[in-house]
Formats: sequence, structure tokens, C-alpha cells
Amino acid sequence: MRGFEWGGTIALNFESATPSVVKSIRQRDLLNTWLRLYARQQAAPTIWEYQPARLEEELSDLIYYAVDASMTPPRLIIQSEGTRISRAYGHTGKDTPLDDYVGPRLAPFVMPIYYECVARGLPVYTVADLDDIYGRVVAYERLLLPFVTDDKVSHVIASLKTFCEDGGFEIKNLMRGNDALPRPKVRAVIDRDLFHRTPGRIAAADVIEFADQPGSDGNSETIELN
Repeated sequence: MRGFEWGGTIALNFESATPSVVKSIRQRDLLNTWLRLYARQQAAPTIWEYQPARLEEELSDLIYYAVDASMTPPRLIIQSEGTRISRAYGHTGKDTPLDDYVGPRLAPFVMPIYYECVARGLPVYTVADLDDIYGRVVAYERLLLPFVTDDKVSHVIASLKTFCEDGGFEIKNLMRGNDALPRPKVRAVIDRDLFHRTPGRIAAADVIEFADQPGSDGNSETIELN
């Protein structure tokens, strides 16, 4: 599956994935809330109706972007950013275009991921390995969720998680602290199984059969749930 190409921007390849590609429990919670809203009309929701549980606990790992779709490629402006992510990049970026914030070195690896999310109107999930300033390998997990206004993607929320199998790591200047570029491990558009099945509920179109009950005539009844 090939991604969209915008002007002279590199077109990255994206795999087609189900929501199960997301490994972080917190990111799955954010995605499930988005999926419940998406399921109503098979379209991305507005940002105003997106109210996941315990959102305040996630704010330090979230970045909100406004999307200017009148430009090609679209421009993403940072509206807010988590404190942990500011440390990873070495400075804050509120009201700054994302491509300017990440800089020319990282932009070819970062911007096509956001452009894909805007173009498809679907969640995008990536994992890349980074090295901290001490050479420890850190997994950088990014989940992008699109939101629409007047049927056009107008906002994107990014959930950014970092994980090191060796335990602790130095997040300060993680994105800029050495010459090694991110090493992609997963780059996926979540475009299959776009529904959230609540645990314990019977899904639509499942078939159930009622067993014989004492005193019945022995005939079973089959019902299809739609």
C-alpha cells in the first residue's frame, strides 16, 4: 500500500491495518473512542465531540494540530503540545507549523505521515526506533487521529509514546540529540475493522441459537442480529 505524494515530498509506503496494530493500552483507549464516533456515519468525527475518558491524564503525551487544507501539501499548525514532547524536541512549538518545528532533517520522515492521515481521513499509526544521547534504543509510537469540519480534515490529534526495553532513558533532546535518523518499524493506516466492539456485547450480524427449554416442543429458534 503506497502513501499519497504531495509535490516534491517523499511518498512513504503504508501497510493496511486493523486497530489491533496499536500496542499501547492508552493509545488503544484513545482510538476506541474515535472508532465509536466514526461508526455512526462511517466518517471521522468533529474534534468537539471527542471526549475520551481520563483525557487529562494523557495531555502530556498529546499534541493538537489545526490543518490548513487550502495549501498543497496541507499545513499543520501546532495548537498545543505535551511537556514530554517539548523535551524530546528540545523546545516548545505552539503556533508553529509542524514542518518548521521538526526541521529539514526530520521533515521527510515525519510530514508524509501527517499528510497521509489528512488525505485518508483515517487513523495512522507508526513505530520507529530512536537512540537517546547514551545510545539506548527507544521505541517511538505515534498515533494520529483525524477530525473534520464541513467534511474536510481540520484537526489532528497526535498521541506520542516512548518506550525503552532497557528501562530508563533520556528523553531530553531525544529527537535531536544525535546524528542517527529514526528507524521505521511500523507505518500503517488503520482502514480495516473500523468499529469498536464493547466487551461482552454481541456484534451485529452474529447468529445465536436458543437451546431447548424444559416443556418446549423441541424446536429451536435461530435469530440473526442486525
